Amino acid sequence: MEEVYNNYKNAVVKSGNPKADEIVLSNMSAFLDRIFLDVTDPFVFEPHHKAKREPFDYYTFGQNYIRPLIDFKNSYVGNMPLFVEMEEKLKKGQNIILMSNHQTEADPAVIALLIEKKTPHLAENMTYVAGDRVITDPLCKPFSIGRNLICVYSKKHMLDDPSKLEMKKSANTRSLKEMAVLLRRGSQIIWIAPSGGRDRADPKTGEFAPAPFDPASVDNMRRLVENSGPPAHIYPMSLLCYDIMPPPATVEKKIGEKRIISFHGTALSVAPPISFSASGNPEQAKDAYTKALYDSVTEQYNVLKAAVHGKKGLQASTPKVSLSQPWN
Repeated sequence: MEEVYNNYKNAVVKSGNPKADEIVLSNMSAFLDRIFLDVTDPFVFEPHHKAKREPFDYYTFGQNYIRPLIDFKNSYVGNMPLFVEMEEKLKKGQNIILMSNHQTEADPAVIALLIEKKTPHLAENMTYVAGDRVITDPLCKPFSIGRNLICVYSKKHMLDDPSKLEMKKSANTRSLKEMAVLLRRGSQIIWIAPSGGRDRADPKTGEFAPAPFDPASVDNMRRLVENSGPPAHIYPMSLLCYDIMPPPATVEKKIGEKRIISFHGTALSVAPPISFSASGNPEQAKDAYTKALYDSVTEQYNVLKAAVHGKKGLQASTPKVSLSQPWN
């Protein structure tokens, strides 16, 4: 906790905010209070968890904690009009699925902070398919409580404890049923990372790139959406924000990873929805659809990388990815 405090303080002070000390004291006090409360009275997540907004507003707490870590002058959103389009589709009872890469524990807050000015409904009502670590790690739980979640066990950790394999499988089945119920209601926006975890840096180059998507995860989600009833749209989304809270170099089995925290530019982009083509061999069709989504995410990521890391800013825009700063 001392390490997290010092890393957070250094990052916020680096931002140059004249109220840095006040922000750090306020946010870290709230954070430590929530952790202590959970240690004394552990919060238990349901398969479908709804963001807890009262008596304590965990959503606003998460936004306030991550906001001072984002360098908004050097942050960008690609294709903001598509997010506005999503809000319109939700109003009509349609479902939206965001197939995205995943970079940090702070991804939900980063997404919400970058789009909340123009599309507050999306920011607050998005549901995230979340792995079990974010609902068990004491440092993650206060932030997770503030998000709408479908809780699942990640494939990457399925066999960490073989004695719990059947329990995890049945828990995932329950979560899928909860998601099916949600989708049948309509007007749902669900974020999922079909890679099953966070992007990792290339050990040789140190460069980050979107982790490959798992065709089975993509296909499961697609079939669930197609059988839900209301019209649904699957959008490829790309996130670049690893600098503010980079993951460990390798997948860790135990809870309690080291938290590195920085002040940095972030970016987010979405491309038009991609439809599934069922022609030909089913396995080939599944692989082709996964590749189309992944290729779009990677293409967008390269634009975001040029904007943030290449220092090109808005000039990094392409015919397919139009960058803006909707908070200005």
